[in-house]
Amino acid sequence: MRSFFAFLRDTRGAAAAEMAMLIPFLVLLMYGAFEAGHFFYTEQKVIKAVREGARFAGRLPFSSFPCGGAADTTAVGQVQTVTRTGTLTGTVSRVPNMVDADVTVTHRCDASWDGQGIYKGTSGGAPIVRVQARADYASLFNTLGFIDSTSSVYASAEAAVNGI
Repeated sequence: MRSFFAFLRDTRGAAAAEMAMLIPFLVLLMYGAFEAGHFFYTEQKVIKAVREGARFAGRLPFSSFPCGGAADTTAVGQVQTVTRTGTLTGTVSRVPNMVDADVTVTHRCDASWDGQGIYKGTSGGAPIVRVQARADYASLFNTLGFIDSTSSVYASAEAAVNGI
């Protein structure tokens, strides 16, 4: 019986046992931090892409996005390409598996600017372009279940067409 009580009082190896119990939690915490960081990085790339696409669209001529009419398909295609790749002639997407169909370009007109400033002589007011993008999130650790591969990242940005 004395050896049993001596065994209970023995503290050698307690730190190793505690560490062995905590390692799975620490590894999951580390992988979760990697996954969250990668998700926010992907989200930031999509946000930056739509902002650049909207800025590019804002520098196109008024005729590309007429008030009361349909947008010029060439201009829409250029905005989609710039949003997806970062350049007019780019082929590699900023976000893996993102295609031009994932980028939506629409426009509306703000009549409160009709005939004022650079919009003098235009009918219908100031054309405002809205660029929206969706990208499927490519999970780093899909099998661990932090964020599954069916998640998507969405972003949008608007810019007034300056006709430069």
